[in-house]
Amino acid sequence: MPRAIVEDNSRLALRVRADDKATLMHAVALEHTDMTDFVLRHALDAARKVIERAERLTLSERDSLRVLEVLENPPRPTAKLAAAARRMPKRA
Repeated sequence: MPRAIVEDNSRLALRVRADDKATLMHAVALEHTDMTDFVLRHALDAARKVIERAERLTLSERDSLRVLEVLENPPRPTAKLAAAARRMPKRA
């Protein structure tokens, strides 16, 4: 059964295999830090990278120039687009 999400608690509990925990503890010792700092720092770094990849679109120079061209010289609306626009409710 899934657990309910608790948003008012700053704790995060993880279950890890013994060999994974040993690996983490070894890395923690090598960096002279504690487990919380190590896991949080690296998890946040990974989370930021995931968010960056999901929220940013990278275009080639050719594609960037094409987008600028279309913005400056938009194509004429197609018949389907004009019909859809006519069906839109009027703003007050």
